[in-house]
Amino acid sequence: MATAVERIVVQVTAQDKKAIVAKAKRLDLPISELMRRGAFAYESNETDAELAALADAAKGAADRAAGAIDEALAFIDASNKRIAAMEANASKPGRKAP
Repeated sequence: MATAVERIVVQVTAQDKKAIVAKAKRLDLPISELMRRGAFAYESNETDAELAALADAAKGAADRAAGAIDEALAFIDASNKRIAAMEANASKPGRKAP
């Protein structure tokens, strides 16, 4: 592990300091290690909002794709019915091929 050579001063209220000291003791960690771990583990709410926006965009794209697939399947089904009707009509006795 690299030796710490830089210092960051963090101002807290007296109540926050007591809570931080108590947590460090409970976890058997030096306060500086607790603060480092907390700083590196922190994720802002903006990240959550960005992920939510991406998820919404992906859901919208999936919904549009599903709609397009449904339309294509309906078109294919109608086309198959028209083809079947034309084939049935063409195979009737007495019909001449064009």
